[in-house]
Amino acid sequence: MLIAGFPAGAWGTNCYLVAPAAGEECVIIDPGHQAAQGVEEALKKHRLKPVAVVLTHGHIDHVASVVPVCGAHDVPAWIHPADRYMMSDPEKALGRSIGQQLMGELTVGEPDDVKELGDGAKLELAGMEFSVAHAPGHTKGSVTFRMPEQADIPPVFFSGDLLFAGSIGRTDLPGGDHAEILRSLERVCLPLQDETVVLSGHGPQTTIGRERATNPFLREVAAGLGDGAPHSPAPRRGM
Repeated sequence: MLIAGFPAGAWGTNCYLVAPAAGEECVIIDPGHQAAQGVEEALKKHRLKPVAVVLTHGHIDHVASVVPVCGAHDVPAWIHPADRYMMSDPEKALGRSIGQQLMGELTVGEPDDVKELGDGAKLELAGMEFSVAHAPGHTKGSVTFRMPEQADIPPVFFSGDLLFAGSIGRTDLPGGDHAEILRSLERVCLPLQDETVVLSGHGPQTTIGRERATNPFLREVAAGLGDGAPHSPAPRRGM
């Protein structure tokens, strides 16, 4: 399996291209702010043909390049219905103070073909399987994508802004809910195998085992101590 990732834009949002191997079809995950050029460079470098864009959530730092990327390759974008409005109305999604700063530099809207994700869905794309889990808390429509273990390759978990190395996504923007993100961590992350590789929306890769042992939020949830209070023992990343 080939996974090519790079941080893009002002928020260093990780965009991933996933394919069975070089020279084959691929899926693009979270082409965010200023990601279009990086996507084209990765496609050329690895001789890939995109068949779909899939989105972990609707914040503009994860979806800003969806329209040009989908348009250039005539592919659909997949997003949870609760976050679909964010592609056309990022100001509502982020709050006026942040949204107004961005509106002058971004072209917003939906690509021509939008498909909606549901909890528990199995996406068969580019000869690969992606298991979808609805994981609200950062946004109402946040989802994760999990790929099963393959031969000598451990399971891969695209966590979006649910889980980071050492932290979790912020919950202070419209639609965020600290108690809800803790419930998502418990339901979606804790059952995963320790060797599962976590590729998040911001920052370096990690594993579920490492986060289970060191991430203060995941440790709290695993110990059954999550009370829903919005405290922050570790810095959070992203928008």
